[in-house]
Amino acid sequence: MENEKKPIVSFVIPCYRSALTLPGVVAEIRSTMAEISRYDYEIVLVNDASPDDTMDVIRQIVKEVPNVTGIGLAKNFGQHAALMAGFRETRGDIVICLDDDGQTPANEAGKLLKQIEAGSDVVYARYPSKKHSAFRNFGSKINERMTRIMLGKPKELYLSSYFAARRFVVQDMLHYENCYPYVIGLVLRATKNISNVDVTHREREVGTSGYTMKKLLALWFNGFTAFSIKPLRIATVVGVLTAAAGFFYGIYTVIKKFVNPAVPVGFSSIMSALVFIGGMIMLMLGLIGEYIGRMYISMNRSPQYVVREKVTGGENKDHLQ
Repeated sequence: MENEKKPIVSFVIPCYRSALTLPGVVAEIRSTMAEISRYDYEIVLVNDASPDDTMDVIRQIVKEVPNVTGIGLAKNFGQHAALMAGFRETRGDIVICLDDDGQTPANEAGKLLKQIEAGSDVVYARYPSKKHSAFRNFGSKINERMTRIMLGKPKELYLSSYFAARRFVVQDMLHYENCYPYVIGLVLRATKNISNVDVTHREREVGTSGYTMKKLLALWFNGFTAFSIKPLRIATVVGVLTAAAGFFYGIYTVIKKFVNPAVPVGFSSIMSALVFIGGMIMLMLGLIGEYIGRMYISMNRSPQYVVREKVTGGENKDHLQ
């Protein structure tokens, strides 16, 4: 029984400006998995072209810690592309994704594993009390509302960057090769057997969040254009309502002129109507153009990410074969 092959847990960590926090996260994973002896584990660290010395830290970790793989991307492709790069390097039966800043508690990974063992395909960590900044909390609320409306996320399901997934879910996600990956959308299209477990969310000890307003907007826009046609349907409905409002307003204007010929025909009202309708047309054309542009880029096979380097240690994965 001692030689029986254990299931493997793969930890995937996208890294950006985490030179100071990453060693602590890796150490916590090691100490946690030492207590969960029923699993073997591996760690995949993906440096998303961080401008600090994060890649140097990853190289050092790979030298000192067994079963760690380091991936360096050629430029900043974003968190979701970094996750996809990490997924392709994993071989675990269960994949756990967590942040590089220590705010997601690696020492509570056992809670996610127990929920997977109980039958869930994917388990997301839920934070009763979040320690993010007000800006990040606002962004999370917008993202939650967007995924519920555009992607059909159940209202009671809480989504976060700390989650565990079975191998078949990750394999299905890897079939997506377009250059605009959105991990939440890929999870929701793969399975509905998703649950939550409560974990502690920590205060950030070093630095600030790598998400800016620009990056959050790009993430939201990617989410609802890459995996949903609802924006186009909304644009169609708005166009129909605008046309109907213009038609009835025209009838009202004609009737008002017949009832009271002295009523002046206002230039300002005409201009405001034209500007409003013109703005709506430009908005809808821009939305359509965004979809067509993404199709064009995908047809040109623009990559999800480009790997600059891959580093592994001598002991890496030898006992995981």
